[in-house]
Amino acid sequence: MELNLRPTTWTTYQGLLDAYVIPTLGAVELQRLTPGHLSVLYRELLTSGRRHRPGGLAPKTVRNVHVLIHRVLKDAVRWGYVVRNVADAADPPKVKPAELQVWSPGQLRAFLTHVQGDRQYAAWLLAATTGMRRGELLGLRWVDVDLDAARIAVRQPRVVADHAVHVSEPKTARSRRSIALDPVTVAALRQHQARQGADRAAVGPAYEDSGLVFTHPDGSPIHPQRFSDWFRQHLRAAGLPAIRLHDLRHSYATAALAAGIPAKVVSERLGHATIAITMDTYSHVLPGLDERAAATVARLILEGHESEPSGSIDKPLTTGHVVPSTFDPAEGGEARNARSDDQRRRTGIEPA
Repeated sequence: MELNLRPTTWTTYQGLLDAYVIPTLGAVELQRLTPGHLSVLYRELLTSGRRHRPGGLAPKTVRNVHVLIHRVLKDAVRWGYVVRNVADAADPPKVKPAELQVWSPGQLRAFLTHVQGDRQYAAWLLAATTGMRRGELLGLRWVDVDLDAARIAVRQPRVVADHAVHVSEPKTARSRRSIALDPVTVAALRQHQARQGADRAAVGPAYEDSGLVFTHPDGSPIHPQRFSDWFRQHLRAAGLPAIRLHDLRHSYATAALAAGIPAKVVSERLGHATIAITMDTYSHVLPGLDERAAATVARLILEGHESEPSGSIDKPLTTGHVVPSTFDPAEGGEARNARSDDQRRRTGIEPA
């Protein structure tokens, strides 16, 4: 299985096996494994599965263990070690969908205004105007940036697995993508490039020329967790509602869809594997779009011209909508991205 996985995903899988599966089931012969063994394991993890303090694991974590076991046994069936996948008959816990929290366009503007003087302002702006993932931002290289053409290419995310930072492959084939930039973001990147050049001159021979766009003043890479810590500090200082850094991505997508950008375009810019993932994740935006489409098309047909879009999108864009919660090895198990059933079958617990 390792040959078909990104190194970060393999590290996460190995950690789950070592921590929660092998201590309980390691002595059970593969051919003697039953659905009962797995159901007992899941109950034990829910009640007393924590390794370093009393208490059980979250249902989401236990569900991740089940998905991993299912994938391992699926390979065992394919290789002829067992005749059936006993995980099909096990009873993993149900997972309550995670609540999707986003900022309105006005809140995004307030955040960007607050961080305008920050040396990583271009990174915050890029996150807000493209929906790029944390690892994609911190893995962006200058060779992947064409400021004259106003485009960037997502090629090598820098992600965290088992507390270590890894340069990874994009999550899916569609995650390897080219993204168009707006003029304001291009200007910010030019200013950032000039500042980085000044840093290089000031530091001199000790400067670490990593080729990355977003670095410390000495050129060294930024740890993804530190970047998330900076985000939390900024939002608290700005007095904005608490969201995760990954929710900037959701905020961008929600605003884009509410503004009438076609879902296929939004899906491609986000690097989702399929448009179904985009539609599932942001279904809370669709009812308003449906009403707007009905009015616009009817007016075009009946009166011969398009109607003006009604209603402002500059308002809170979430009322506690929930999306399916899935495990994201590249984000340390924190990201909660919606997944289509097809993608789950293809990639196990790999995130969207």
